[in-house]
Amino acid sequence: MILHMPQLSLCTSIAQLPRSALYGDASSPAPSPLQPEPPAQITENVFLGDLSAAESPEILTALGITHVLSVMSGHVALPSHSELPHLPPYQPLQRMQVQVQDHPFVELASHLPRTTAWIANALRDPHARVLVHCVQGISRSATVAAAYLMATRGLSPVAAVARVKELRQCANPNEGFRGQLLEYEQCLLKNRAREHYSHAHSYRQVRGELR
Repeated sequence: MILHMPQLSLCTSIAQLPRSALYGDASSPAPSPLQPEPPAQITENVFLGDLSAAESPEILTALGITHVLSVMSGHVALPSHSELPHLPPYQPLQRMQVQVQDHPFVELASHLPRTTAWIANALRDPHARVLVHCVQGISRSATVAAAYLMATRGLSPVAAVARVKELRQCANPNEGFRGQLLEYEQCLLKNRAREHYSHAHSYRQVRGELR
């Protein structure tokens, strides 16, 4: 009997097969011709990487990762608490998984407010460090990282993707996900307009009461 192991992307950060390799991810794109890249720091305490990084006790410990956001379908074999000496006692690795495939027509935009909020909530702890990953750290997780930059830095979709690509060269959200970042931008603009109206209305009320 011959086991057909999934091919590794050259964008993976360590040479070994990830521990979840037998589970696979049918949505994974073809291996990238790019050079290997370790997880990249996208912004303060937020890193973008691949499945191998998420499953590596050595990498998670070296980066001080406390939270892992998995943007992929299938199993992710995160290390146990005992394999992560940087974590305080009784504080397990925090995780969130968004079960999506890497396909232009997959709905990802509806998950972006939740992923952004999850990262932001994690970083309320100044000691928290978040790893965002998919299988290869190219499309799905790069889209989530770009959305976070849009929400927290006020970047446009184009600027956010460019920034992510600058920091992790193999990052390349598929065209469908790039279009969904435009949808997310409209959502952010509506929320900001609503907040501005609410603040202005409250200000007018306070002024009226002081008269």
